[in-house]
Amino acid sequence: MTEKITMADIARMAGVTKSTVSRYFNGGSIKEETREKIQTVIRKHNYEPNTFARLKARESNVIGVVVPTLNSKVTSRVVTSIGRYLRNQGYAALIKDSDHNSELEFRNIRRLMGRNVDGILCSAISVTEELRRLIQSSPVPVVVLAQEFEDGIAVMVDDYGAGRFMGRYVGERVRGRVAYLGVDERDAAVGIWRKQGVMDGLKERGIRDVITFLGDYSYQSGQDMMKQVLRQGKVDAVICATDRLAFGAYRVLGSHGISIPDQVSVAAFGGYDESELLHPQLTTLRFDSYALGYLGAETLLKEIRKEPVPKKQIVGYQLIEGGSVRKLAEEL
Repeated sequence: MTEKITMADIARMAGVTKSTVSRYFNGGSIKEETREKIQTVIRKHNYEPNTFARLKARESNVIGVVVPTLNSKVTSRVVTSIGRYLRNQGYAALIKDSDHNSELEFRNIRRLMGRNVDGILCSAISVTEELRRLIQSSPVPVVVLAQEFEDGIAVMVDDYGAGRFMGRYVGERVRGRVAYLGVDERDAAVGIWRKQGVMDGLKERGIRDVITFLGDYSYQSGQDMMKQVLRQGKVDAVICATDRLAFGAYRVLGSHGISIPDQVSVAAFGGYDESELLHPQLTTLRFDSYALGYLGAETLLKEIRKEPVPKKQIVGYQLIEGGSVRKLAEEL
């Protein structure tokens, strides 16, 4: 547990001045011997500096993090990874949630720019022209996560490649109509590129009879879209843009007595731990969200230190093969 001590207490116990302790927390130049004395006191008392007080310094050692929502397993993995990396590097994270609202996202970034953070990680909802101009005019480095950003630095997942992989995977195992439960295209990565990958992958396997629906990221939206699917007649498979949408689809299919995968195959993206609790276990693609957060934070600190970084970096994904998609004949 963090002990309630002040910077003055640290200075007294380390045998240095309070201004020296302040320089330590703000990234200033001090002797290595002095640094070790201060670190020894900090570790002994589990001291954590006041983040908002540090924001008044010229170099705050605080990184702004803007995320579309906190109600997401993927986002929680990304934020956890960012926090771990930054703490190990002597930085703190100041997190702002945009609640899937592009205007609020824009305001959150502007506020962080005015609070003297050293840099910003933005898990963007979408890269609008307004957001593009804001980032380009930023007084501090900005790294965009999870979206393509040709005019700056981006760390992203391969949404198109993952979608194509899943489209091919499902397309090899079904022969009838497929339904796709997607999200608003304002989120280009998931709403456009992931969906396009699925469509292309299905076409490569000869599946052209596809009906698509758009909703939001909620469990309720998954249920609503699945009900719309059933009103349009029989489908052989349902591919969901996220695991949470698949949870809703499972609920509706179960309430209608429709067996998974005997009557309908279901697949999704996300790799949520809860997917393993479904019966049958959900077949899903898990993105390396921890790598996304780690790589984003590492890239931003390199930018702050004026070190060279790639303009675009892509993290991978992994198939978690549950029992929700019909097996190939040769697998039976």
